Amino acid sequence: MRDDEVLVQVHAAGVNLLDSKIRDGEFKLILPYRLPLILGHDVAGVVVQVGPRVRQFKLGDEVYARTDDFRIGSFAEFVPVKEASLALKPQNLTMEEAASIPLVALTAWQALVEKAQLQKGQKVFIQAGSGGVGTLAIQLAKHLGATVATTTGTSNLALVKSLGADVAIDYKTQDFEDVLHGYNVVLNSQDGKTLAKSLRVLQSGGQLISISGPPDPAFGQKIGAPGFVRLILRLLSAGIRRKAQRREVDYAFLFMRADGSQLGEITRLIEAGAIHPVVDRVFAFEHTNEALAYVATGRAKGKVVIKMK
Repeated sequence: MRDDEVLVQVHAAGVNLLDSKIRDGEFKLILPYRLPLILGHDVAGVVVQVGPRVRQFKLGDEVYARTDDFRIGSFAEFVPVKEASLALKPQNLTMEEAASIPLVALTAWQALVEKAQLQKGQKVFIQAGSGGVGTLAIQLAKHLGATVATTTGTSNLALVKSLGADVAIDYKTQDFEDVLHGYNVVLNSQDGKTLAKSLRVLQSGGQLISISGPPDPAFGQKIGAPGFVRLILRLLSAGIRRKAQRREVDYAFLFMRADGSQLGEITRLIEAGAIHPVVDRVFAFEHTNEALAYVATGRAKGKVVIKMK
């Protein structure tokens, strides 16, 4: 454990598609992990040790976090987390509920608040509204005063409407491109075909933010990627950036990062009742592989969590 880290005894860990993708080597260009490794990006638990430079947390604090890149590993009894990435757990949530929050809520925050700077009265299209990121992003966008459109399957229309979606499109029977026009922001989480279609629902000056790729040169610069990686990222995103430019739309890739101060803001929203977690299933630790397989199906409503104790 490092001087600026806190050792957290894990009570619950959120399961994300990112875990399966790292296991399968999909992000090895930007996250060159060496296998074998312990997966797990979300943690809720209790502080059992603090580094000598830690000032904000003490033994016994109930905390939660998105673990740090290259220091992930919340599918375990204990995990070290940087003080700067940690926040006190919302008092009105259980450990399992808290573990479902960090990665998806920070993704929504960094997309809508930090990058898009979403304003009251603007229109935002959030894809896959019943998924982990979608369920949190809809609630956050509504809290910010935006009009929210989303896509989901027939069986989840009521769920996304209950979270605040103004326009709920059944992707099995409708094409969002036929329904949505003049939007300010799109949060894309789907494939390349959907990404290209998303450009056409935006008004001039709108923003297309993608959490499913392709990564752009600005992202390569931000993570300090070597020159050859930056060149690959430039080539991968050239097509969509060109199309965006022609439509006078901004394209950006978002790979969320751990951030304890932003998580503290999210905690305040949760404790105020503006946002609440959506948990589909809780698996016992010994069924971690089943939990990963379930998340990989893409059918979970909200989040899947592993309970340690």
